[in-house]
Formats: sequence, C-alpha cells, structure tokens
Amino acid sequence: MALILASSSKIRSALLSAAAVPFTVKTAEVDETPIKQEWQAEKRDNGQLALVLAEAKAKAVAADYPEDLVLGCDSTVMTDDGALLSKPVSREDAANHLRLLAGKSHILTSAVAIIENGQTVFRYHDRAVLTIRDFSESFLAHYLDQEWPEIGYCVGGYRLEGPGIQLFDRIEGDHFTIMGLPLLPLLAYLRKRSIVEA
Repeated sequence: MALILASSSKIRSALLSAAAVPFTVKTAEVDETPIKQEWQAEKRDNGQLALVLAEAKAKAVAADYPEDLVLGCDSTVMTDDGALLSKPVSREDAANHLRLLAGKSHILTSAVAIIENGQTVFRYHDRAVLTIRDFSESFLAHYLDQEWPEIGYCVGGYRLEGPGIQLFDRIEGDHFTIMGLPLLPLLAYLRKRSIVEA
C-alpha cells in the first residue's frame, strides 16, 4: 500500500516531503467549475465545498489505484459577503481579487480526503480567518511583479511563504491549513495506517 497525492501543488508536496511522508504524485483532472456552480446555486455551505472538491480529486485518481491510499486536497476562499473566489486566471484577475479582499477578512478552508478501494476512509477540513490590509496600488504592482505567475496556482492570490505575508494585518488559524494542507490530523491518520511510523 502506498500514498498517492492527487495534486500538482508544489507546496503540498513540499509539506509532505518535509514531514518525511513517503508518497508519489498523480495529478487529478477534475473540472471544478460545475461543482462550484451547483454548490452556489443551491446556496450550500461554502465551507464544505473544499471537502467535496478534495474527494472528487482523490476519486478521479483512485480509480486507477484501488489498492493504495489516494489523497485529494483543496482550498477555498470565501469573502466576507459570501462570494467564492477561484484561482486567478491572469495577472489582472489576481489584482482584482486582492483589491476585493483589501481591508477585509475572508475565510480560507482547506480540506483533505483519502480514498481507498473506492471509499472515503478519511476526511478533514479546517478554517482560518485572514485579514488583508489596505495597500497602495504601487505595492500591489510591485507584489505582482514578484509573485505572478506563481500565485496563479493559489486561490486568493497569495503565498504566505513568500512576499504574500506582507499583505496581511491578522491571521487566525493553523499554519498548515493556510498553506493548503491540514497536516497534523492527516499525519495522525497516516500513522494509524502505517504510512508513517507511530
């Protein structure tokens, strides 16, 4: 039995590697758009959406690896008025996301789900509340000069492990949740399954 990460996220791979977790990467191909549209049309709890997307990604890969544990992950960002942001598709889109979040708090939810033999055997999600400061247009331009296109892979348009930390006034929540992988609960489960030593 092996652990397969159904994600192309460099930071998630880096977090697992730093924690000495053995894994391989098989990127999931999942169109998130219809899932998100249905979710919002039915006015469901956006906080649960990250779990649904994490499970969808894990299931997409697990079909080819029924004997292994397939780990899906997702993060969502919800504004203070309930709007759901997606990954920015252009530099200007990233700028608009950050302008929208400036001077306000937003909720970041990160989720993990593990599929084994077609069944969900582990799922967990956690939330953090982040407050982005008001910033100048010159700061924003300089920030995007440094961080685009790398932040195109980051919902919300920031990476705390880089210059993105300068965007914030306050952060409330688990560091690993904010990085996109609630690591401690995941490690506890992996110890139970002998993927890492107990």
